[in-house]
Amino acid sequence: MRSRKDQKKKQRKKGKWWKFTLLVMLLIMLAAGAYVYSIYSNVKNTVDNDLHAPVSSIDTDLTKKKVKSKEPLNILLLGVDERNYDKGRSDTMIVMTLDPDNDRMQMISIPRDTRTEIVGKGIQDKINHAYAFGGSDMSVNTVENFLDIEIDYYVRMNMEGLEQLVDAVGGITVNNNLAFTNGSYEFPKGELNLNGKEALAFVRMRKQDPQGDAGRNERQRQVIEGVIDKGASLGGVNKIGEIMDILGTNVNTNMDFSDMRKLGTDYRSARKNTETYQIQGNGTRIDGVYYLNVPEEEVEKVNGMIEEYQS
Repeated sequence: MRSRKDQKKKQRKKGKWWKFTLLVMLLIMLAAGAYVYSIYSNVKNTVDNDLHAPVSSIDTDLTKKKVKSKEPLNILLLGVDERNYDKGRSDTMIVMTLDPDNDRMQMISIPRDTRTEIVGKGIQDKINHAYAFGGSDMSVNTVENFLDIEIDYYVRMNMEGLEQLVDAVGGITVNNNLAFTNGSYEFPKGELNLNGKEALAFVRMRKQDPQGDAGRNERQRQVIEGVIDKGASLGGVNKIGEIMDILGTNVNTNMDFSDMRKLGTDYRSARKNTETYQIQGNGTRIDGVYYLNVPEEEVEKVNGMIEEYQS
């Protein structure tokens, strides 16, 4: 019987082959601790009724079999700047691979300007436009096609919700390595204590950073890790109801509550060793629009990095 990946490879022969990291870990930790803090019903209802949003591009039954066997998993993290008047684009895209048997986790950031085929539209465009065209489903299909991998779960978060999360846990601490100003907010070098609005301004800055998307992805990672650290503390757990309300409004995932609990118990050790990588490419302009062209050699390299975690 052909796997979903084998079927997609056959389909891809007809066409061209061509981060935000640890949010999912916060969800998993909250779900895993639900019994301990006697709020099982509240967390379960929020996850299953508000967060849970299956997509046709992911074979749920196959994923559940992999989880039951504790096989490595690929999770696509989507950070979306979604406003009332705009569906938004996925400005943060990270493939996170969990390998519980070897106590390791890998996060590979895909620059938002990466030029690739948008699966379902049949055009070459920036990879973050997949979300604007077809939501999480099209984003999953496009990333799978781009890297020739299989996605098992996705987590989409509206970045507006990050501000609320930071405030809900009482603020966070980050280590800033680049002094900059964003609007009315100033961020000197060194250790910074941030509230929600400050954290959002901190992660949104890109143009002043010589590293561009790479620098912004690093700031996003710090902010979400800060939320996770505070959320896992006693003070954070006492506010779990408020945190779940925020997640219910701003997050979607194809994980249900039982999936999160399983990952929280069987995949927790993957956080012990974390490796990160940002896909590299060359900037170019086509009809006046900036794109990042990723060489086939780089795509093959990243595919190998992800596949190595599956072995």
